[in-house]
Amino acid sequence: MRFFVVCPGGLEIPLAQELAEIAGRPACKALGAWVIDPTPISPTGGVGLAAPISAAMALNLHSRIASRILLQMAQAPYRQEEDLYKLVSGLAWEEWFTSKQTLRVDVTAHRSPLKSLNFATLKIKDAIVDRLRDVTGDRPSIDPAFPDVRVQAHLTATQVTIYLDTSGEALFKRGWRNEKGDAPLKENLAAGILSITSWQPGKILFDPMCGSGTFLIEAAQMVLSIPPGAIRAGIYGDDAKPSRLAYRPLVTSVHGFGFQRLKPFNEATEQKRWVGLKDTALTQMLEKRKQYPSVQTLNISGGDINEKLVSMFKCNWQRAQLPEQPVVRQIDALAANPPGGVNEGVMLLNPPYGERLVIKGGRGQERVSTQDARHDEVLDNRFELNLETGRQSAKRSSRESLKKLQAQAEQDPKFVEFLRQFGQHLKENFGGWNIFVLTADMALPGQLRIKESKRTPLFNGSLECRLFKFEMHAKRLT
Repeated sequence: MRFFVVCPGGLEIPLAQELAEIAGRPACKALGAWVIDPTPISPTGGVGLAAPISAAMALNLHSRIASRILLQMAQAPYRQEEDLYKLVSGLAWEEWFTSKQTLRVDVTAHRSPLKSLNFATLKIKDAIVDRLRDVTGDRPSIDPAFPDVRVQAHLTATQVTIYLDTSGEALFKRGWRNEKGDAPLKENLAAGILSITSWQPGKILFDPMCGSGTFLIEAAQMVLSIPPGAIRAGIYGDDAKPSRLAYRPLVTSVHGFGFQRLKPFNEATEQKRWVGLKDTALTQMLEKRKQYPSVQTLNISGGDINEKLVSMFKCNWQRAQLPEQPVVRQIDALAANPPGGVNEGVMLLNPPYGERLVIKGGRGQERVSTQDARHDEVLDNRFELNLETGRQSAKRSSRESLKKLQAQAEQDPKFVEFLRQFGQHLKENFGGWNIFVLTADMALPGQLRIKESKRTPLFNGSLECRLFKFEMHAKRLT
């Protein structure tokens, strides 16, 4: 089978590395042969691979960076909407789901000659429901909010590719987040950023503006080998023993993955493989828990000046099935010092630019803020499958320059002063550390008055950001 694994823009290389790691696991090797496409050298919005159908279960369970796991159903040339209808109506949808299940269809495009994506979506939807009506005598209902089955189509200038979404809800929805801070960060983007930094499980990680704790929770789950899909997979169900795991009871409103509502995955053979994947994951989690008997041994800590956000972080930590309480303090970032007084480590933070950075747009000034989650997800899907590599590269420098000028002109003077003080604090107290800052503010290095050693373009949903790396030199002994 052919799959396309969708990821946030800019994380294609870390995703390809992660896919190779997943494919190399003994339990995943046992499913059959995996062939991962060459690592993209420019933004593609994801990585393709060929693997047995069972790979969908392993990818949904283990991929920290993926947004969705799409199973390719067909690919063919097209010229008009009727070509889409003919192709889609010829597929055996009845072998994958029933007319009693609800359906949603999404279409993305890259230089498509079609005038209306809405009309293309309608033709694909009609083709599916007409096929099921002709075969079964009934047709499925459409549910745009919480469908049982999701179908995606991607149109290029000449080709259409039809996918079945095996993930259901986007994979960044781990099941543990119930609250968000002022600068919400998608969990899979946080995991991808962790893979870009020099941090490794067991090493010191510190976030002085941790907010609701996304970076630190993702890192803790990595250390303890907790699969990102563990909650959605039901690993903490009635059969799990919380006393052995030292975890709190499960609290989540997320129910499973998309593949669990598709016929082939409900056959006895696939069900046995699914149980095997979960059992192997649980065994690895128990082994890691012995290696890290207390939360202090994780070497992961944070702080935030906002008492409410610290409380959110603690609640999210517990919902993520992590042991004990996180090492976190309510403290101003300007007063935060290296944990344990160490002179090396990784600091990773995402400043609350949504509340403090104002960017002009449209008819007036609009704050970069959290959007409705469902609308934001639609934007993500469209963007991640529509990265126009050439135009992105050509426009990047001009966009970045414009955003830098806007940020310099429009930021709150108090926040600019805070950044200057914070930069000085880093120089004086974090010598020897590597500092990574994710922000939409292209002028941030100048405001910190620290020269970045690297900048990586990334996208938090549809918001263009940069991950700045600052290498803090250790003070010379006199």
